[in-house]
Amino acid sequence: MINFNYYNPANIFFGKGQETKVGELTDSLSKTKNALVLYSGDYYNFLGISDLIKEEYKKHNISYTENGDIVPNPKVSLVNKLADIVKEKNIDFILAVGGGSVIDTAKAVSFASLYDGDAWDFFAGKVTVEKSLPVGVISTAASSGSEMSNATIIDKDDNKQGVETNLIIPKFSILNPTYTQKLPAYQTGVGISDIMAHMLERYFTTVEDTNLTDRLLEGAMRALMATAYKLKDDPENYELRAEIMWSAIMAHNNMLECGREPDWGSHRVEHELSAEYGITHGEGMAIVFPAWMKYTSQELPKRFVQLANRLFDVDTFEVSDQQAINIVIQKFTDFFNAQGMKHTLEEVGIKDDSKFKQMGLNATKNDTAPVGHYKKLYSDDIVKILNYARSANANLEPQA
Repeated sequence: MINFNYYNPANIFFGKGQETKVGELTDSLSKTKNALVLYSGDYYNFLGISDLIKEEYKKHNISYTENGDIVPNPKVSLVNKLADIVKEKNIDFILAVGGGSVIDTAKAVSFASLYDGDAWDFFAGKVTVEKSLPVGVISTAASSGSEMSNATIIDKDDNKQGVETNLIIPKFSILNPTYTQKLPAYQTGVGISDIMAHMLERYFTTVEDTNLTDRLLEGAMRALMATAYKLKDDPENYELRAEIMWSAIMAHNNMLECGREPDWGSHRVEHELSAEYGITHGEGMAIVFPAWMKYTSQELPKRFVQLANRLFDVDTFEVSDQQAINIVIQKFTDFFNAQGMKHTLEEVGIKDDSKFKQMGLNATKNDTAPVGHYKKLYSDDIVKILNYARSANANLEPQA
């Protein structure tokens, strides 16, 4: 186990009716009593959250500006626009209502609004975050885990980059699973796939002697799979929705990362896919992760064999390492497919590999900064993984 520092001050309010605390929580964090409320799509009104905020903020004499322009793969241009609004209106608190894209945008605005330049300077590594405005969250999705994470991902010109700092961990997150009960099956599946990917990124580490977090991750994956399969048959079940919502937070609040070095190579590959082609992140992860598994397992089989034994009860004395690996890859492919996700790039409209090399170079900064820790990936590695993911008919199965 390696040294670590774990810090997470996010105040979590979980369950039915917790959203009524939004007024008093905002009041405790806003000196100017002036907030920016960010949302995306129709759910802000459909779920009654718009009326709730209006009522609660009126009780506490809080003025607010609404903006619902946020879309998946949020853009830095909108971050800059919102930062200007914050400056002009003397806003000192940001409330994000929605899922990962809204929360990530709010986090980016929280520090961009205290900076005189382009917000992209932070994502390009030109400047570091030294201060930020407080952010609060009312979550309407179970997916990214951004409600309790220290990260934000923003896009510029088909280039997705992230900023990580404890300064942008939300001051509070309100998590009412009832808000997720009416989500379409596809959106639910996208979220579950993203949650599983966050667990897997942390599981694949080369750090030795991490048995506690290994077991916690294995248990979290087992619980997520069991709940997700049940939810297919009972999509409005509150208790199942609650399990999924809490799984999203636990998968990405860094507690399951303590003492280990996670991989994140698959995420960097997928960020290039969603930036270039606009595919949904969760579905992109469902396609990329099995392909990454096929590629990396040939050099580093140990974790795959352990996962086969502990998660899928494979007797590794009775099967070869390669057979165990194949079982793991197939089990996760089946799981993602059961969530309604495609399993090849061709199925989402990516028919050729003409852009793969440039995507690999973008991800690795022209091969000067390989991505991933379980196995470091350069541009040629990324091309091979994307080709694994491209077609089910390709003769790319790993060999024994």
